[in-house]
Amino acid sequence: MADERDADIPDVIASELRLLEHEVRASPAALRELLDPEFHEFGASGRVWDLGSILTFMGSPDDHKEPPEIDRIRGVRLADDVVLLTYRSRRRDLTVLRSSVWRRRDGGWRVFFHQGTVQPLHLSES
Repeated sequence: MADERDADIPDVIASELRLLEHEVRASPAALRELLDPEFHEFGASGRVWDLGSILTFMGSPDDHKEPPEIDRIRGVRLADDVVLLTYRSRRRDLTVLRSSVWRRRDGGWRVFFHQGTVQPLHLSES
């Protein structure tokens, strides 16, 4: 649920959702358009990623082929050039609460930080 008064929020949400598309994940050039050069992530697996490691992983045989189901997506502007997204992703028996910090850089929005936290099954319906 984006703030309709903020025209950048829908663009940032659309960019986040693009990162879930297999075609984008398999293209280092497309990923570099969306990932900040200083990108880092605390993954739901507990692994810490940086730009180089995530570029190697995304689109690899170990990467998921089907995007997860997304709901409860919300964007909030934190500063002129910074937006926080929060949402929930679901795959089979795995629900993950996610947050991404996007910043405007070189004329476009790029994800600077991402975190995924596994939500226990007994809490995932709330």
